[in-house]
Amino acid sequence: MKYHIGVVSLGCAKNLVDTETMLGLLDQEGFAITNNEQLADVLIVNTCGFIESAKQESIDNILELAQYKEAGKCKLLVVTGCMAERYKDEILKEMPEVDAVVGTGHYHEIVRVINDAFTGIKVQKYGNPHYTPDEGLPRIQSTPRYTAYLKIADGCDNRCTYCIIPALRGKYRSRTIGNITAEAKRLAAKGVKELIIIAQDTTRYGIDLYGEYKLGDLLNELCVIEGIKWIRLHYCYPENITDALIDTIAAQPKICKYLDIPIQHSHDYILKRMGRKTTGEKLRMLIHKIRNKIPEVSVRTSIIVGFPGETDEHFEDLEAFVRYIRFDKMGVFKYSQEEDTPAAQFEEQVSDAQKQIRYEKLMNLQSSVSRAMNGDKVNRRFEVLVEGYNQKSRRFYGRTCADSIDIDGKVFFTANHDLQPGTFVDVVITKAEEYDLIGECLNESC
Repeated sequence: MKYHIGVVSLGCAKNLVDTETMLGLLDQEGFAITNNEQLADVLIVNTCGFIESAKQESIDNILELAQYKEAGKCKLLVVTGCMAERYKDEILKEMPEVDAVVGTGHYHEIVRVINDAFTGIKVQKYGNPHYTPDEGLPRIQSTPRYTAYLKIADGCDNRCTYCIIPALRGKYRSRTIGNITAEAKRLAAKGVKELIIIAQDTTRYGIDLYGEYKLGDLLNELCVIEGIKWIRLHYCYPENITDALIDTIAAQPKICKYLDIPIQHSHDYILKRMGRKTTGEKLRMLIHKIRNKIPEVSVRTSIIVGFPGETDEHFEDLEAFVRYIRFDKMGVFKYSQEEDTPAAQFEEQVSDAQKQIRYEKLMNLQSSVSRAMNGDKVNRRFEVLVEGYNQKSRRFYGRTCADSIDIDGKVFFTANHDLQPGTFVDVVITKAEEYDLIGECLNESC
């Protein structure tokens, strides 16, 4: 009998790549993949356990899918990923509908887990977060065919005081340059044109394997792969962004002039309590250097407000830093007091009300910065990756090299002819909105 499998993937892009590998392994063994949860014999939730809101989203999805055991065909409900690693016993105890719990170091065993669960066993696989599966495992891409994530390492050695990831994902483990480029070539052969480079910390790449940072060397290898047009970097921790790496990004035309640099804060006291290995002044100098060497660069960051001990003075420093730097893109998160992390035990925890006030202040500030920076793009010409057509606005939409999939803004533009997703066109910007841009296609094919 061919069982149908439905999967919900939550959390970060790194988790999504694990999901795609599970799908590939299941497909290889003859399971059928379905997007219709009512038709699925097996439902899998690949969970996130990073912060409280992510855990709640995971729980909500598990409970929602559990209903298909009565309302659909579901015979097995499997929970995988970070929350499964962190709360393996609690999940089976509190959610009897769950048939199997699979931690971060065992997702490659998903076929065996499902086969064992069909015998009536409550399966638990966890406690091996440092394990790295074999290279070359099958993978079914869930992103649009022209864009794919390329995970170059797993785990983390940074030990930030607010973060549980090292305990859930293990120590930092780089893949070899050869294995990464081999996967990139396979993706290019399938039609991928944009590679998004991911790891918990991409700038740390290679230090464990080669004794030195090798991200620049890896990027140079990826740039020669035929068919790849854009290479985008995510999760670049600031302390490991070297001059050589900046020079590589500046010199290589395939590398998007886009850097995702999670700074988290600007005040030295808070950075030290967070376990970050930098200072506010070093961050200012780094961003100035990047913008001087790569004038067209788009800098994205993420920031935490309400960290234990953050006073009004510390927040005002952060607010002034954001106003001065003018990040192209910025995500703001309210500090989540996560058990089993050092920061959870810190005194001077900030109230939820104060976190919300500071969150709104920074988001309002960034909104005005974003609108002004988008305004500077009016009457300029940009290359756009076409993603689709919006029936409501009667416009095509896509992204520039300065916008990453799912997290950044889009360009909505008119064209006289049909355009296929995955193609590139030139668009002149005619109007700027808070986060999105409006324009007109300039190509003859439009």
